[in-house]
Amino acid sequence: MPEHKVATQEQFEAARQELLAEEKALTRRGDELARKRRELPWVPVEKDYRFETESGPKALADLFDGRSQLLVYHFMFGPPYEAGCPVCSSIADTLDPNAVHLRARDVTLICSSRAPLDKLLAYRRRMGWSFDWVSTVGGDFHRDLGFLYTEDELRPFLDGGVPPTVSQMAEATGTDVLGYVTEGPGLSAYALSDDTAFRTYVTTARGLEPAMAYYGLLDRTPSGRHEKGEETHWLRRHDEYGTPPTPPT
Repeated sequence: MPEHKVATQEQFEAARQELLAEEKALTRRGDELARKRRELPWVPVEKDYRFETESGPKALADLFDGRSQLLVYHFMFGPPYEAGCPVCSSIADTLDPNAVHLRARDVTLICSSRAPLDKLLAYRRRMGWSFDWVSTVGGDFHRDLGFLYTEDELRPFLDGGVPPTVSQMAEATGTDVLGYVTEGPGLSAYALSDDTAFRTYVTTARGLEPAMAYYGLLDRTPSGRHEKGEETHWLRRHDEYGTPPTPPT
């Protein structure tokens, strides 16, 4: 633990009150952004996307499962993967127990990936999750939202020097770097009205942090995220902690 400023309880309380005012301002700003997010214009989904599910092929409107709202987490699990992305797996650990609460608010939560359905369901059993997981038929659903990339699009990244953490994640999923980064994570939201599905929101990268609850908790610890300078990513699948990371190759 690094050396840190030490103060009296009174000094701590004074500093804490100053920080609390900023935290409350941030909360109010977050409420305002949430309102603006809800006010985004809706886009009708005109393409006939198809998905493989445990109960057979379905269209996008079928995935709402009788509710009017749908959240889709675009889970990085491409056709060549042998296991799901560890970071996406950590997100799924947060999503899974929340699905029941979302259903109580007229929201269906699912995950979508491009790997074959039997591979997805086998991995779901390993992880102990229960959310619905669908396999896209073709790549358009993820591609159209910006969560699937071509080799030409990735060439500048690949030629610029691949970070060790990316190589680590590729190794952990059982594919090469190109196969790993071809997929991208994301979250998309939909509304169903008069039998028409509308896309209402899309986010990726740090926009996914609300589904990464551990970061919000780490941000409140003395060391914080403490990731700067680390050559390997600390995240593991929940059944892999206690084992050393695979060195990047």
